[in-house]
Amino acid sequence: MSMIALPALLRPTALPARHRRLSAGAAFALQVSIVVFLLAGSSAPTPLYAVYQAAWGFSPITVTFVFGVYALAVLTSLLTFGSLSDHVGRRPVLLAALALQAATMLLFAAAGGVRDLVLARVLQGLATGAAVSALSAGLLDLHRVRGALASAVAPMAGTAIGALGSSLLVQYLPAPTHLVYLVLLVVFVLQAIGVVLMPETAVRKPGALASLKPSFAVPVAARQPLLLAIPALIAVWALGGFYLSLGPALVRQLAGSSSPVVGGLAPFAIAASGVVAVLLMQTSPPRRTMLVGSGALLVGVALTLLAISRAATAVLFVGAVVAGVGFGAGFQGALRTVVPLAAPHERAGLLSTVFVVSYLALGVPAVSAGVLAVHGGVLTAGREYGLAVMVLAALALLGQLLPGRPRASAPRAIAAPAPRAIRTPAPHASTVGCASTGPLAESC
Repeated sequence: MSMIALPALLRPTALPARHRRLSAGAAFALQVSIVVFLLAGSSAPTPLYAVYQAAWGFSPITVTFVFGVYALAVLTSLLTFGSLSDHVGRRPVLLAALALQAATMLLFAAAGGVRDLVLARVLQGLATGAAVSALSAGLLDLHRVRGALASAVAPMAGTAIGALGSSLLVQYLPAPTHLVYLVLLVVFVLQAIGVVLMPETAVRKPGALASLKPSFAVPVAARQPLLLAIPALIAVWALGGFYLSLGPALVRQLAGSSSPVVGGLAPFAIAASGVVAVLLMQTSPPRRTMLVGSGALLVGVALTLLAISRAATAVLFVGAVVAGVGFGAGFQGALRTVVPLAAPHERAGLLSTVFVVSYLALGVPAVSAGVLAVHGGVLTAGREYGLAVMVLAALALLGQLLPGRPRASAPRAIAAPAPRAIRTPAPHASTVGCASTGPLAESC
């Protein structure tokens, strides 16, 4: 069978009518699974950085640079392609993104040096940002309440699964730098076939090219609350960037172990406890959510610093769990404090600004941590980085306690966090609020 003939067989017209489209429930489950595996793919290289370092002899700066370019690629994709699926449909965007993800997995598997890793991470970031944008909107198309919750939880669940699953494959199965990516390749191909069979939920409309231009604007009513929320945004995403780049090296050094599983447990703990925080606080008032998030972040990082000073691995994992609660609640609280203050037509510009702050905080400080690790070691980098995050968390906590602080409107059906999609709201979406997904997407 030729490669040219294959796509024709996947067209819905080639199938019997009764099998032509997935049900709404199956389409919802498929899209949730795509979010999970996209984010699993983004965290899958984390346990492998030590393997790459040993093989190619690069420094921690390179590790954090490879991670940083991914964050910038996701940001670029979200800002550029965030609204594209509203104009051309969800399915074309998802098919293109999954095809690029599959090609990226092949590039990872065949990587022979740092340049290949950087290129793969850039392409992966572009595909992830575009796909999560369309998925976040598509899930809301199918079910507004469950879609918002799924968009919030699935990316963090995927990050946790990717960090731990990749660690297990690397430690216990052969070909560590190939097998993880080949498994994900198969998953993405199967999901692409599912997307071909999925019903389209968006009505095509003109303006696709115009939608590629990012919009940045902060409404007057949201300016002071956003200013107060920025320390929390930077703190939570900077913490995530550190754990997904240098976290495994820090854990292995404290534990005196070279086990990939041990190294992958800390990123897993951060993401998994973040999921729990989002689920438990999805209906809490924004201010309370921000207070819990900032406080948990402060306590969690303090425990991490204590673990570094005492070489206490168990305390480090407890700190990661508590800090993960701060990550989930802190980002959710920041969004729910700011976004309701914008009118529906102002949200895309406001969310673009939030994403710029968040993803720069995910990538840029991580590179700085790499510089610190080269000159002072991973433990020194962890200490100084942790102190900076604690200062930001304390500022966020103080901002929520200031008298006369502007208050957001009553709680709405909003969920957070992760990689995010900027979407022009459909007429019904103004009653839903905003849903954020991960490393992932925001819909309003």
